[in-house]
Amino acid sequence: MKTLYTFILSLLSLSLACATSPCHFPAIFNFGDSNSDTGGLSAAFGQAGPPAGESFFHGPAGRYCDGRLVVDFIAESLGLPYLSAFLDALGSNFSHGANFATAGSTIRPQNTTLHQSGFSPISLNVQSYQFNDFKRRSQLIRKKGGVFKGLLPKASVFSRALYTFDIGQNDLTAGYFLNMTTDEVRAFIPDVLGQFKTYVKNIYKLGGRSFWIHNTGPVGCLAYVLDRLPITPGQIDEVGCAAPFNEVAKYFNLKLKEAVVQLRKELPSAALTYVDVYSLKYELFSQARKHGFEHPLRACCGHGGKYNYNLHIGCGGKIKVKGKEILVAKSCKDPSVAVVWDGVHYTQAANEWIFDQIVNGAYSDPPVPLKMACHKHY
Repeated sequence: MKTLYTFILSLLSLSLACATSPCHFPAIFNFGDSNSDTGGLSAAFGQAGPPAGESFFHGPAGRYCDGRLVVDFIAESLGLPYLSAFLDALGSNFSHGANFATAGSTIRPQNTTLHQSGFSPISLNVQSYQFNDFKRRSQLIRKKGGVFKGLLPKASVFSRALYTFDIGQNDLTAGYFLNMTTDEVRAFIPDVLGQFKTYVKNIYKLGGRSFWIHNTGPVGCLAYVLDRLPITPGQIDEVGCAAPFNEVAKYFNLKLKEAVVQLRKELPSAALTYVDVYSLKYELFSQARKHGFEHPLRACCGHGGKYNYNLHIGCGGKIKVKGKEILVAKSCKDPSVAVVWDGVHYTQAANEWIFDQIVNGAYSDPPVPLKMACHKHY
């Protein structure tokens, strides 16, 4: 049934593509968490160390991954360079956009520090402020000419750019890590998404018109949740994922989709595309072998335990033995067949597979290919 549905959507996407000319996005402005952070948290709090980046960049590149993220593949497909993090002052070129995402970010600000909870202080409202400041100051600085003119976007870019969002996962896990019940986490989701709508509307007021919005993934399949939170055997589904946490993620996605529908009514000149990455990520866990992956619940880079994950010894972690530091949290032999990189984030191979499924619009509402996302089809 799913295959037939995907086929029908693909045909519809093709018909839409034939009816309208492709978009020419000159830039991407991204907002999100670690699923799309290309160096924000690293610039602010210290580089994500090796073996991060080993599969593509051959060294750390600000990403919590062995290589590229979905947003990197989006940039590639649009013929754009990879996005520089807004917070990264070293070697950045913002003429083709900027990335405001930071690992650990939430939609709703958290009342904790990064050290206390692991959640970034750079929540979506802060990212929205940063974009506002970037848009205004980039034009003032650009007028100085010289090197500044080439490193910053033209004023006309902002209304023609693609605005991508991938955030929300940390809002859910933050609640659980504060010992909230599933009902309590569900209860605050409408408020979280109310804030999300506010920030999208703010960006619309500043000229944003094309929005590509990812829903959140199956957090109950990730090692940092499976290993850290209390789960009874009866809560584990046939794949090995924690069903209650995935049910909350699906509820979040339902409400996110409703929020996008409401935004379409409130922002008449915007094209808003809702992208279902949850279904694809869950398919990677449930049908890993079919898609060329192995041991989907195990972290590629980690140390010990059922899931090769240890909260206290993260990817690249070392321990002291007789006064000497020894690397114990190493990368697995072949990251290209792993779904999860470090127990929290996906591998480059998984990110590429996910991108390949969403680029043609088969998992989008409306079923619009990425290259047509500047057009309204509703």
